[in-house]
Amino acid sequence: MSLHWPSENELDTVRKMVVEMGGGSFGDVRIVVSPYRICPLGAHIDHQGGTVSAMAINKGILLGFIPSSDPQVLLRSGQFQGEVRFRVDEVQYPRGVIRKNKSTLARDLSEVRECADWGNYARGALYALQRGGHHVTQGIIGFICGSEGLDSSGLSSSAAVGVAYLLALESANNLTISPTQNIELDRLIENEYLGLRNGILDQSAILLSRYGCLTCMNCKTKDYSLIQPLRLNENQRTKGQEAYKILLAFSGLRHSLPNNPGYNSRVSECREAARVLLLASGKEKLEPLLCNVELDTYEAHKNKLESNLAKRAEHYFTENMRVTEGLKAWASSRLEEFGKLISASGLSSIQNYECGCEPMIQLYEVLLRAPGMFGARFSGAGFRGCCLAFVEAGRAAEAASFVRSEYQKLQPQLVSDLNQDMAVLICESGDSAHII
Repeated sequence: MSLHWPSENELDTVRKMVVEMGGGSFGDVRIVVSPYRICPLGAHIDHQGGTVSAMAINKGILLGFIPSSDPQVLLRSGQFQGEVRFRVDEVQYPRGVIRKNKSTLARDLSEVRECADWGNYARGALYALQRGGHHVTQGIIGFICGSEGLDSSGLSSSAAVGVAYLLALESANNLTISPTQNIELDRLIENEYLGLRNGILDQSAILLSRYGCLTCMNCKTKDYSLIQPLRLNENQRTKGQEAYKILLAFSGLRHSLPNNPGYNSRVSECREAARVLLLASGKEKLEPLLCNVELDTYEAHKNKLESNLAKRAEHYFTENMRVTEGLKAWASSRLEEFGKLISASGLSSIQNYECGCEPMIQLYEVLLRAPGMFGARFSGAGFRGCCLAFVEAGRAAEAASFVRSEYQKLQPQLVSDLNQDMAVLICESGDSAHII
């Protein structure tokens, strides 16, 4: 597989579709390149203000577009049927919001599911820009597509789509908005418009990452840094040489994250654990987030937490420590140590955060036995999709073959539904979202 993404072939395909939709020439078409992301360490703690690590990969979303001559938005998709049409001069409301009377709005989450369609992220981007006070008058004509087979796979394709629409609408309307501002705007899409209670890890990785670096973000302060391994230099980057490759191993399980009650319920449990700990320490006025609980406070009062809450808090505090140690290991190119921390994160996700299911856990365990393996864990929330792994570069193909074979023995039905060429992918790190 080519490790260079997007290829000129892919870009020209997108340009051709946009020209067919809106006229003009290839040179008129702008293309948003919005990568998918992995989270080696920092699982499930971003919504609690924890410190996380992330990395963009060389797969993702391409959104080709031209500004329309009016407020109309016209979109087509490479993955979904039909067209999406709306106007940027229409006021957008969160999905499921209905008018009860002239002055009251109420939210009905069942409506979120009933009226969901693939155009919601584009409308959500407009909602976020309106909510942020940005003046949008110009629509777009666009064609969007993702790397084949990677939607709903735990790589944050949803955040990549949201970021792509934000950048396209901003470009068409000559808006200058910083990456950190766009992190907040994409949060509005997911938290307010769609009702998903996640943090800012995904959009931060997509908007801030650089090739070969780990993006480290403190989700409480929003401070971030890019950490580059000692061995990676410009000469290695030019030649595409690295000591590791990234494996993405797919379970065959797919469903939409916003429709899974497991994610939001665990966020609530983390907040309840924080509330109990803050109350016990006399700091109940602080927002009930685990980042507001000092480690000493946790150790002193963790016996007051009921079983589920104790597990969620244990995951938060140990995962924060794994991130701290992992960043040191990455900066020093100690990949074996870094990998062991990733695998420990995966185990804590299973035992303490209690996410995943039998096929995902089996896939995680197969990866741990693969040749040349540094470490592995679930990607995304762990309720479906894929596992990620870091593996020795020279043994990546061997490891991928091993995982395909061993997982098929355990889940033949799920594997039969996968494109065998896509069942285990070998990837590299990527750059942040940008416009070509």
